[in-house]
Amino acid sequence: MATVELTKENFDQTVSENPFVLIDFWAGWCRPCLQFAPVYERASEAHPDLVFAKVDTEAQQELAGAFQITSIPTLMIVRDQVAIFAQPGALPEAALTDLIGQARALDMDEVRAKIAASQPGAQDSGAQGSGTPEA
Repeated sequence: MATVELTKENFDQTVSENPFVLIDFWAGWCRPCLQFAPVYERASEAHPDLVFAKVDTEAQQELAGAFQITSIPTLMIVRDQVAIFAQPGALPEAALTDLIGQARALDMDEVRAKIAASQPGAQDSGAQGSGTPEA
């Protein structure tokens, strides 16, 4: 599958309608971005069941700002509408392949449980009371 160009108009729909989306935040003037592009394209051909998307940070400054992208290229992986990975830097092909394998292997129910447990007040969701153990 060829890469999909994400904009603020199609971002939410793309992420909500696809269970696994890789997003490359890039710019045309960025040399590492241009070096990473063919690696990303080959990965998209090797994994046709996944959505490979690109965000041109120059054209989509609002979208880049919403994700606090401060360094490019930045690769983000979204599974089941949860950002499970975001890291700046161009990855070598083997590292990208390994990362995709790790992301595929994640148990998303476990990920959601960990996110819920880390939310403020999560520890207080059990017994309400004095905070001392019951006898």
